[in-house]
Amino acid sequence: MNTKLLGSSLIISGTALGAGMLAIPMVLAQFGLLHGTLLMLLIYAGTTYAALLLLEATIKTGDGLGLNSIARMVLGKSGQIVSNALLYALLICLLMAYILGAADFVIQILGSVGVSLTAVQSQILFTLVAGAVVAPGTTLIDRLNRIFFLVMLLSLASSLLLLAPNLSFESLFQVSNSDQIALIKTSAVLFTSFGFMVVIPSLVAYNQEATDKQLRNMVIIGSTIPLICYLCWLFAVVGNLQLDQLGNFHNVSDLMRAFEAHSPWISGILSVFTGLALLTSFFGVAMALFHQNTDTFRQNKFVTYLITFIAPLIGALLAAEQFLSILSYAGIILVFLAVFVPLLLVYKLREREVSSDRYSAEGGRAMLIITLLFGVFLLVSQII
Repeated sequence: MNTKLLGSSLIISGTALGAGMLAIPMVLAQFGLLHGTLLMLLIYAGTTYAALLLLEATIKTGDGLGLNSIARMVLGKSGQIVSNALLYALLICLLMAYILGAADFVIQILGSVGVSLTAVQSQILFTLVAGAVVAPGTTLIDRLNRIFFLVMLLSLASSLLLLAPNLSFESLFQVSNSDQIALIKTSAVLFTSFGFMVVIPSLVAYNQEATDKQLRNMVIIGSTIPLICYLCWLFAVVGNLQLDQLGNFHNVSDLMRAFEAHSPWISGILSVFTGLALLTSFFGVAMALFHQNTDTFRQNKFVTYLITFIAPLIGALLAAEQFLSILSYAGIILVFLAVFVPLLLVYKLREREVSSDRYSAEGGRAMLIITLLFGVFLLVSQII
C-alpha cells in the first residue's frame, strides 16, 4: 500500500475516532468489558461490510462521483432525493456533535493561556478555522491527518502506559448496569462511532489510480484501526475507574476530570488525544459534505464553503450540551444511509450486471441478507 492509500486509510480511521473515543466510555463502560467488547465486534463487522458495499457501488458507477450522482444513476430521481436528504441530515448532525465537542477543548486550551471565550465564540472560531482547512481539498486534509494521527497514536500509547500501573483486574469485571436491553440500545451510538462510510466516494475519487483490491484493503485497514483503539480505550477506562463513576459521563469534560485523580499528565495527554480525534473526524465528515455540495450545487469553493458550514454551526449553537443525543440521532440516520442505501445500490447494480468485472463485496446474496438483518437489528435497538 502506497503512502496515498495509507493516508486515505487514516482519514477513514480519523473520521470514526472522534465520536467513538468520547462516546464509547460514556455509554459502554457501565456494562462491563465482556459485553461491551462483544457488541463492539458485532457493530465493527456489520459496518465494515456495509462500507465495502458502498465501495462496490462507488467503483461500479464511475470513480470520482459523489453519492448524489451515484444515487441518481442507480436509483433514479426519487432515490437521489431520499439519499441526499439522509446524507445531509447525517453529515450535519455529525458536524454539530464535533463542533460542540471541539468547542469545549478550544475554551480549555485558550483559557490556559489567559484567553477567555464563551461557548458560542469558541464554536464559531473552531468552525471558521477548521472549515478553512477543508476547502482547499483532500490533499491538504490527507497531509494534516497523517501528522495528527501519529500524534494521536503516541498520545493514546502514552496514556495507556501511564494508566497501566493503576490497572485493577478486579475492576475489569465490574458491571454497574446489567440491563441487557439498555446495552443493545447503545448500538446506534456505537454504529456512529464506526461511521466513516461517508468519506468513501471522496477517497475513491482521490485514489483514482488505485486498483480495486487496494481500495478494498484501504477500507478494511481504515475500519480496523478504530476497533483496536476503542478496545484499548475501553479496557483502560473500565480498569481504572470506580464502579460509581461508570455511566456518569455527560460530556468531554466529565471524562477528563475522571482521570485527574490518577495524574495531571494523563489528563493533559488525553486532552490532546481527544482534541485531535475530534479534529480529524471533523475533517473527514466536512470533506464528505464539501464534496457532496460540490457535486450537487456546482459552485465555486467560497460559496461551497458557506453552504457546507452554516447549517452545522447554527445547529450546534442551538443544541448546547447535546453531544450524545446528537450522536444517537445520527446513528439512526446512518442505518438507512450506510446500510440500506448501499445494500439497495449493490442489489440494483448486480441485478443489471453493471461493471460485473469490477470489485464485488465478498459473500454474495447470503451476505446481503445478513447485512439487511444487521440494519434491522440497529433499528430495533432504538425502538425496544
